[in-house]
Amino acid sequence: MILIDDTLLSTELFDRKFCCDLKACKGACCVEGESGAPLEPEELAEVEAAFPIIKHRLKPDSLAVIEKEGLHVVDGDGDHVTPIVEGKECVYATFDDDGTAKCAFEQAHRAGEIDWQKPISCHLYPIRLTALKDLVAVNYHQWPICNSAISCGAGLNLSVLQFCKSSLTRRFGEAWFEEASVAEREWRKAMEERSSSPGPGDEVGG
Repeated sequence: MILIDDTLLSTELFDRKFCCDLKACKGACCVEGESGAPLEPEELAEVEAAFPIIKHRLKPDSLAVIEKEGLHVVDGDGDHVTPIVEGKECVYATFDDDGTAKCAFEQAHRAGEIDWQKPISCHLYPIRLTALKDLVAVNYHQWPICNSAISCGAGLNLSVLQFCKSSLTRRFGEAWFEEASVAEREWRKAMEERSSSPGPGDEVGG
């Protein structure tokens, strides 16, 4: 684990490779799972402000759920999350003709309609944050629906940390990300030196 400010980073962020492959997964993370996307307390107002603007993008089934349950709900753990449709997709998911799920918030953001991009929990994935007593744990979460992203990241030699540069910078700031990148380089160098060092039973010098 690496300590940076008040965050504790798993070295899996450096070691694991990842790059979303939307053509392969078709946005399954917007559909799969037991509950909706986690929302930070300050994001509730963002959802409420954006809804009138993105409403026209949503499916009738999604609008019906929102009408019944509200723009956000509280899950079994007492956390605010987005509602879901019949135990499946997030109410804010839209679908292309080929069935690819996309976020209505992000679509509106890219179109210049809203400033807010989307819930930070969605933006950060496959990174998940866990609040500890005095720290925030920053961990890699592996999910079978993202196997294609692991293969894609391996092909590009792109670490989880570097793949999540924009979301981590959004959450923690540019200085934090630069420090994390330095830690990644130092960790990688140490791993390379360790792997090249002779073991206890290896012959040295010939």
